[in-house]
Amino acid sequence: MGPLGGVKVIEFTGLAPGPFAAMMLADMGAQVLRIDRPQQRFRPLAPRFTLLDRNRRAIAVDIKTPKGVALVRRLAKEADALIEGFRPGIMEKAGLGPDALLELNPRLVYGRMTGWGQDGPLARVAGHDINYIALTGALDAVGEAGRAPTIPLNLVGDLGGGGMYLAFGMACALFQTGRSGRGQVVDAAMVDGAASLMTMFHGFLAAGRWAGRGGGMGGGNPAYRVYETSDGKYISIGAVEEPFYAELLRLTGLDDGSMPDRADRGNWPRIHERFASVFKAKTRDEWDSLLGHTDTCFAPVLDLDEAPDHPHNRHRGTYVEIDGIVQPAPAPRFSRTVPEVPKAGVEPGVDLDAALAGWGFSADEIADLRSSGTAA
Repeated sequence: MGPLGGVKVIEFTGLAPGPFAAMMLADMGAQVLRIDRPQQRFRPLAPRFTLLDRNRRAIAVDIKTPKGVALVRRLAKEADALIEGFRPGIMEKAGLGPDALLELNPRLVYGRMTGWGQDGPLARVAGHDINYIALTGALDAVGEAGRAPTIPLNLVGDLGGGGMYLAFGMACALFQTGRSGRGQVVDAAMVDGAASLMTMFHGFLAAGRWAGRGGGMGGGNPAYRVYETSDGKYISIGAVEEPFYAELLRLTGLDDGSMPDRADRGNWPRIHERFASVFKAKTRDEWDSLLGHTDTCFAPVLDLDEAPDHPHNRHRGTYVEIDGIVQPAPAPRFSRTVPEVPKAGVEPGVDLDAALAGWGFSADEIADLRSSGTAA
């Protein structure tokens, strides 16, 4: 089921971006086998709560041993793709780098997930999401003018610029392999992906229209902001275009001609004060009833508990419940190859027999791998 049904992927376990990319592929129907370390990696949550690990089987293999390396090489011969997120050179040192595995399986798509990329002055130094987005201008762009930048969770580096770009790159390479019969390496770096996400804003910069942090869509425009309501909750307004702004003024009672001209940015603080005062007069739900189905570009600001219960999200099936845990459903949607509802993540090795049998291993071979401790 799903558009990637029949595709076999090996995933070397890692932190957020690699598992996120593997989750995306698995959600689309790929048969993903996660390879953990024999020594349990740090897990802050039980498997059913580790949502990025959903929808795949897992085994533990020691790739520092000859038998462990041989096991991975055997899997790689059957695989369509592989994902790893180690520092550059680690897989080569283990004898499992792209040159070695592409020689074994010329059709293999070898995905590499790092922060800085496989080369460059910073390639081998440690980093985190905040560092990668800092180097691309993305961090500096988010937040209010006159204040320190706002850290946008790890959405821009780890997940958007990292895991999502890796999954996109893997899908592109798999498509190309289907035409050429040849695999290749996908070098996905979070710094590259975060920079790519800023493409539109470089256009504004070149045109002299970039106002810096807090300008325009950064929260400086009073018609593109979050406002507090009388019950201490928040609403979002995005009435940038003139027809939407006019409708917002009409429905809030601010269309009496007293609102300063918003074309003059010097008036933005006063316009913001007027909006803030008006929105503070009603509760979030009252504003939702008044503006929620209008062309004012409005939405209530929901927390993680509230979002799944919003009528639009319920109608779309945007969230699903798996093993008692409410979580986002696979995205995007497909008309014909509809993905199945994902399954919860598992501890490595709980279904070792089924996991390896699905990759062509016999019962005797699996028993030998188990008894020798090569696969656990």
